[in-house]
Amino acid sequence: MAVPKKRTGASAQAKRRANWKAIKPTTTTCKNCGATVLTHTVCTECGYYKGKAASIKSPDYVETSSEEKKSTKKASTKKAKKEVEASAESEEKTEE
Repeated sequence: MAVPKKRTGASAQAKRRANWKAIKPTTTTCKNCGATVLTHTVCTECGYYKGKAASIKSPDYVETSSEEKKSTKKASTKKAKKEVEASAESEEKTEE
């Protein structure tokens, strides 16, 4: 295990730690309600982000269920496309 041969001096230690600075986070005003908000985050007051409803707090928020997302993904597979084409062909035959 590495062990330093000599103690680091206070001045060297202070020079190294001189770059540890506390910075003030950047804030903006919400376009919807005018509240002060951290940049690139959803407004905690009204629930909007970039003029769109992004949180349950906003009255315009529409929640999409995970089942709807899964069904759209399944429809894009080759097997699902073949089934759709086959069902369309069978409907045409039954109409004739």
